[in-house]
Amino acid sequence: MLQNVKVLSFTHFLQGPSGVQFLADMGADVIKIESPKGAYERHWSGVQAFLNEESIFYLLAGRNQRSLSLDIRTDEGKEIISKMIRDADVIVENFRPGVMERLGFGYEDVLKVNPSIVYASFSGFGSTGPYRDLPGQDLLLQAMSGLATLNGRKSQAPTLVGSAIIDQHAAVLGALGIVGALYERQITGKGKKVESNLLNAALDLQIEPFNYYLNGFDLYERSESGISSRFHQAPYGIFETKNGYICLSLTSTDKLAKVFDDEKFLEWSKNDQFNKREEINARVVQHIKKNTTEYWYELFNATDVWCSLVNDYEQVETNPQVEWNKCIMNFEHPTAGKVRLLSHPIQYNGETLELRKLPPRLGEHTEDILKDLGYDQETIKEYTQKGLIRKVEKIESGV
Repeated sequence: MLQNVKVLSFTHFLQGPSGVQFLADMGADVIKIESPKGAYERHWSGVQAFLNEESIFYLLAGRNQRSLSLDIRTDEGKEIISKMIRDADVIVENFRPGVMERLGFGYEDVLKVNPSIVYASFSGFGSTGPYRDLPGQDLLLQAMSGLATLNGRKSQAPTLVGSAIIDQHAAVLGALGIVGALYERQITGKGKKVESNLLNAALDLQIEPFNYYLNGFDLYERSESGISSRFHQAPYGIFETKNGYICLSLTSTDKLAKVFDDEKFLEWSKNDQFNKREEINARVVQHIKKNTTEYWYELFNATDVWCSLVNDYEQVETNPQVEWNKCIMNFEHPTAGKVRLLSHPIQYNGETLELRKLPPRLGEHTEDILKDLGYDQETIKEYTQKGLIRKVEKIESGV
């Protein structure tokens, strides 16, 4: 789909690498440009997850790309980047605002060399404004954007989500913006600057509750009985059973009366499910505690009540729909060994996009890229000895 689209990736951490991986999965030639020491994500991983010293955090957003290891602070490094910019289609960077300008590769600088460039900047708060220089990080934005105030019980502190959901959503929005700009360029011949930031992504994730608030409607206080949002009616959340938990979604009071054999629910109207939601939810809590998860799951499904089991990752991994959707890919890595990662999340004509290139080793494609730019073997050897570039011998991956 994006074959013949060349992307220069100046990215690190998660937002940037994940964004360019979407483009790489769709066929773009993504060149990851990183220092001879390697990007941050090669050296860090959550729960210290390394397979034979290979970071899972790097592997999860590094596939289908090439690696150029280069010191872009040097004159020689800047010369190499300048040559690459001339025929690039897209630049993606997620340095702090101002870094690319100081290196001489800001949008206005690049535009003089390549007027058709699509230049994407991913950041915490945007390239301008009073917060532009503040650290942008998923956890901090969950707190700052109000997202944390939506979660948890009334008696608890505001509750953070235990995954980098803002990073990933910003990555998707950034990739979407790039694809849109590329499509427009086919018509106009002109590129443009695309910006995606964590703050905007965090607010977009709250599209429903924040828009209610903006139009003068007060959200409910966080629920003490376990209602899992500040704007839905009861019941809505995870409930404790006799031996575990079950999730129950929007259900009418007449259905509740039937499944619980409790006519008290018939006294409450649809409006009461909003206005008396704590009272109704508390009664649901009492009933569900009386029997097992398995009992309720069978009964709810038989009576068309929206429900779900509350799965841990072991159960998710073996879920038949997860397997059917091919959500998990398996491959052999020359260093890490057997690796299992989430696949590209979109299907095209019923198929998931394939793994074409393993996440590259640091500098794996440096020599090939420099040769394509016209650098001879002697110059490449000289740059290697000076520490300007890093190159490694290729290992056949079998992909």
